[in-house]
Amino acid sequence: MATGIDNGASAPWPYPRLIAHRCGGTLAPENTLAGFDACVRYGYRMVEFDAKLSADNALFLLHDDTLDRTTNGHGPAAAHTWQQLATLDAGAWRGAEFAGTRLPTLADAAGRCARDGIAANIEIKPCPGREVITGTLVAQGALSLWQGQTPPLLSSFSFEALAAARDAAPSLPRGMLFEQVPADWLRIVRELDCVSLHASHRYLSEPLVAQIRAAGLRVLAYTVNEPARAQVLQQWGVDMICTDRLDLLD
Repeated sequence: MATGIDNGASAPWPYPRLIAHRCGGTLAPENTLAGFDACVRYGYRMVEFDAKLSADNALFLLHDDTLDRTTNGHGPAAAHTWQQLATLDAGAWRGAEFAGTRLPTLADAAGRCARDGIAANIEIKPCPGREVITGTLVAQGALSLWQGQTPPLLSSFSFEALAAARDAAPSLPRGMLFEQVPADWLRIVRELDCVSLHASHRYLSEPLVAQIRAAGLRVLAYTVNEPARAQVLQQWGVDMICTDRLDLLD
């Protein structure tokens, strides 16, 4: 493996078991720095968030390809410059107490990780047609911004984006994202030189988890919001559980 972290399932692993989905789960506006406050409050030591590019290739946090659901902006995110995006309210939709919350840059997120001692799973979330450049620039940015910290774990549903990230920053660990794990999962993760496989918990089974771990990979399950289900997954050998319910899973 080219990564700086041994991917053997029995090797030391630098990431905690619980991960806050989109920074703060349901307790804060998603993909904003307000989520870090929830993490600190509930003792979480790792966040997952989505990174993409503005029209002028600034790195920032947003899940959707469009702005309408989680900001007061409209239309495709990729059609807006960072100067335009930086003025948007990304918190009022979640509650009046979050009004005025801004979209953070990747550098903002790195700063909070450093300040609060929190690790990161950066999901590379390219807008359509921007897979390669997004993978490249997110990986390069992560490599630079997280110096001196636990290396961020990069992941993506996009094979092209994660391949570009591998080429741009081979020392950073990578995890391939699936909803339902395909039959050829081993070929895919080996081609991408992954350390982990990330999948919807709904499609995981104890035998499948055992197969993935036997291949030397760690397993991340998303999005797990019930303590009983989290306990079962942990018993199966799942290494990381991504949750919206920081207030229920501990």
